Amino acid sequence: MSFDEEWAELRSAAAEKQTVMRLNQLEPGGGGGPGPQGDLVVTQKDLAAVGDAAFKLRQRLGTDGDHAKASTYEAAGSLKNDFALGSALSTVANKWHDQVGTLLDACAHISNHLDYTQNAHAEDEYWIATQFKFAQLDKGFEERAQH
Repeated sequence: MSFDEEWAELRSAAAEKQTVMRLNQLEPGGGGGPGPQGDLVVTQKDLAAVGDAAFKLRQRLGTDGDHAKASTYEAAGSLKNDFALGSALSTVANKWHDQVGTLLDACAHISNHLDYTQNAHAEDEYWIATQFKFAQLDKGFEERAQH
């Protein structure tokens, strides 16, 4: 399967699962504590699937991305003496190598971080909910102190 075919397949699958994000807010006069949950739902299974796809892409890109590197450098070396194209081909090969490296890093970043995203966001949600509770407590103490 070519990259374009695989990319189109992944985009199609993502479009089918697309979810709308809604930000929650504290209702006026409401207390702290857990309120209604937003409608954005991501399971660890979904995240793991994306992380696994990024890992597999990185594996293939690591091999396939450098497939032509040796022959391109050899051709550039052979052409440098007689044609300006040799130097340009060497520049293109260097740029290609840099870009493949950037993509490899991005795939590794995605793969490594998606494994832990759901847990990290659950901890963030807990921290935010706790901060709202404390803010409501502080507000209540301030109102009582003024009376």
